[in-house]
Amino acid sequence: MSLWPVYTGTSRPHDAIDQLPPPPPWRAFDGGPALPVPADDDASSPDRTHRAQTYQPTEKSVQLVNAALYLRRPLLVTGPPGSGKSSLPYAVARELRLGPVLRWNITSRATLADGLYQYDPLSRLYAAGRGPEDSDVEHHLRLGPLGTALLPYERPRVLLVDEIDKSDLDLPNDLLNILEEGQFEIPELTRAARTHPEADVMTADSEERAPVRHGRVRCRAFPLVVLTSNGEREFPPAFLRRCVTLELKQPLPAHLEDIVRAHLGELDDEARALISTFLTKGSGGELATDQLLNAVYLTRAAGLDAASREVLAEYLMPYLSSHADLLDSDEL
Repeated sequence: MSLWPVYTGTSRPHDAIDQLPPPPPWRAFDGGPALPVPADDDASSPDRTHRAQTYQPTEKSVQLVNAALYLRRPLLVTGPPGSGKSSLPYAVARELRLGPVLRWNITSRATLADGLYQYDPLSRLYAAGRGPEDSDVEHHLRLGPLGTALLPYERPRVLLVDEIDKSDLDLPNDLLNILEEGQFEIPELTRAARTHPEADVMTADSEERAPVRHGRVRCRAFPLVVLTSNGEREFPPAFLRRCVTLELKQPLPAHLEDIVRAHLGELDDEARALISTFLTKGSGGELATDQLLNAVYLTRAAGLDAASREVLAEYLMPYLSSHADLLDSDEL
């Protein structure tokens, strides 16, 4: 019986991840002790739950997500704004029951250390004055989203590294060794390991703690690391060859109808007219799918007539790139 695909894109939760075949020998990891994946509380984030439930993946997306899961490789997702890059990991995590998505939002100032862990030596210094029980290193250290994803969970965690193309030039290269080795060291805990070989540290999950032995974090099930990019820069070949790469494009008409239907219910004449407007306008510049969703929702909620809908659609669906905006203004 074929186990492909593990991720089906149907949004129906299941436990097929437990039947995932063993990793390639060069991607096998043995971290421990094995940790259960934290439960994902849908009620704590209804917007992200809706995003996961309504995401409409393409066949190519399903195939390449499964490739990343089987090969234990990061998934680099590129595409224009609004193409669903950051929604994909939420859909995968929900269907495969992989717990809350760990999210690392990248800025130009982001460093590898930000993703691994944060240590506050000043708070430890102040705590030492209150007594030795408060001055242990583990009380002043917290794992970041990347560091948490690399804990030895029984199932792979899902980590979203959002907009990595905004990072400093060095960050993709800095990630290479961590993503290749599936482990990292926390020097502050390593130095304390003589007297405290195991530390109970805070994770990026709210209120969750995890044991770290001898200051080293090593994964057991390699996480599904989804790195998103708007295509604003090129990445080093060494980085690209370690990733499975998925390029998302603007949806085709039938796929676009499925997206609107999943978010806002069955299509009526007004929704179809707005979809047609979006497709026609999109041939002349860059638009995002959520602009269409905003237009369909608002024109329905406001009960506008046809003429008002067309005017509002123009307001809600401006071109996203400055070049397209210039062409549009020239036409006027």
